[in-house]
Amino acid sequence: MEKIDKNRFQWVGPNAEESEGMARPSVTYWRDAMGRLVKNKVALVCAIIIILLILASLIFPLISPFEGREQHLTHTNAPLFSTCDQNGQMHIFGTDSLGRDLFTRLWEGGRVSMFIAFAAVICNLIIGVVYGGISGYFGGAVDNVMMRIIEIINGIPYLIVVILLMMILPPGLMTIVVAYATTGWTGMARLVRGQVISLKEQEFVVAAKALGANAPRLILRHLLPNSLSVVIVNLTLSIPNAIFTEAFLSYIGLGVPVPLSSWGMLAQAGSAAMRTYPSQLIIPALCISLTMFSFNLLGDGLRDAFDPRLRR
Repeated sequence: MEKIDKNRFQWVGPNAEESEGMARPSVTYWRDAMGRLVKNKVALVCAIIIILLILASLIFPLISPFEGREQHLTHTNAPLFSTCDQNGQMHIFGTDSLGRDLFTRLWEGGRVSMFIAFAAVICNLIIGVVYGGISGYFGGAVDNVMMRIIEIINGIPYLIVVILLMMILPPGLMTIVVAYATTGWTGMARLVRGQVISLKEQEFVVAAKALGANAPRLILRHLLPNSLSVVIVNLTLSIPNAIFTEAFLSYIGLGVPVPLSSWGMLAQAGSAAMRTYPSQLIIPALCISLTMFSFNLLGDGLRDAFDPRLRR
């Protein structure tokens, strides 16, 4: 019988050092998601645009030589980059029919629109996460009752709720926030409910329950943190909806009261002079469109970054 030379058969695979170098470095889920987000150039540019718009809304009204309520009746409907006769300062975006500087009012309106959007979305986040977490965890009759309440709320037209609240509450920023938050949290609640239902039967939740964790601890410490990525994506996509809602309400006359300005009010005022002074409509409309476009693309980038199926 022929003998087999063992020296002829050698292992030609990578050694221990090479295997260690080939292994994927251990990174956390959040670090891996942020790494994918940074590689998404479109989402990164949109995030920079959003930051610049927020900083401009905060800084430009403070350093502008004009005030938003300051009127120059001898210099009304001035064109772009016109010079004021009284103080020699330039109106970068011109003036409106009352001689108010549109550059200052644009960024003051951006501040108002951003505040309403973020405040309303935060209210929706708090209410929707708590409501959806409770509904999804307990299930059964509790879930059925809570979901029927959401269906009833969704069945009421949003404008009717806004008009009723405008009649009851004094007009102002908080009235718009309350009106949006009254019905806007239902989508977040449904999303969180679905995530909690899919997670509550996982091994780590069963183990925590076996160790004696009560319902509030399970929801706050185990279920909701593992649903956070989906919540963040939905939160980012809800902000442009809130900005558009505020702009729409201001455009039809149900927005912030005078003399406050918002992008919707500026667009509504500019539409009256669209044929003769189109810049008064185009500039706030561009700001609204750019903000909504950036938030939507950033939300798409976050959704791709947090998708576990894309992890390598």
